[in-house]
Parts: sequence; C-alpha cells; structure tokens
Amino acid sequence: MEGVLTGGCLCGGVRFEVRRPLGTANYCHCTRCQRRTGAAASPQVRVAPGSVAVLQGTELVREYTPEGGFAKAFCSTCGAHLWARDPDEDEPFSVRLGAFDSDPGIRPSYHQFVDYAAPWEPIPDDGLPRYPESGRG
Repeated sequence: MEGVLTGGCLCGGVRFEVRRPLGTANYCHCTRCQRRTGAAASPQVRVAPGSVAVLQGTELVREYTPEGGFAKAFCSTCGAHLWARDPDEDEPFSVRLGAFDSDPGIRPSYHQFVDYAAPWEPIPDDGLPRYPESGRG
C-alpha cells in the first residue's frame, strides 16, 4: 500500500487515516476477539508506529484493556472496533480490516490462536498457515 488509506467507525463519528505501508494481516481466533466482535475471527493488519492519524472523533475513542492483553479501541457512540494498541505504547499497532473505507490491498496471511477457534464456525481450508497461539513468532 502506498499513499493514504482512510477509515472510520459505523456512525462516522471517528475518522482516521493510515499513511505508511501496511505490515502483515492475519485472522485472530482467540476467545477475546470472538467476544469483542461477536464473530469467529478478527481480521486485522499491522501498522507502523505513528502511521495512524485520527482526523475526527478523538473524544469518541475509548479503550478496553483486558488483563495481560492489548488495548482494544472502539467508538463510544456506535461500538465499532477500530484498532489495538500495546498498553505500553501510545500508538496503534494493528487496525481492523473492516474499519477501512475501501480495499486496503492486503489479505490475511495466517490464522493465529486456532486452539481457541469457535466450534460453530470451522476455519476455512484456505491454505494459510495456522498457529495454535500467537503467529507473531
């Protein structure tokens, strides 16, 4: 990805852009992501520090940080999931693929936390690597 990608929440109150090339994308099947999204997996992409700029709605962004986990940012008005942040850092490190306005031009390249995959939705046989826990190595 070159240039700028834009995105936002469901109600339009939060708008952001990503100005640097994207990193790797993945599907996370952990229980936290299932409960946070209501879906079997969360597709997300890694971003470089400082690459996410909130254009409007900073006051609407809230975070939930589970014990021992990463901060999950969402819009306080509509509840849309936006990004995740290491609690020891100020910047997002991954953005939810569904938060982008258009095709970000990248596809998930692996599945992580498959040991916790939802039994009601089997992981598709898509040929991507699968990791029992974190795929970040």
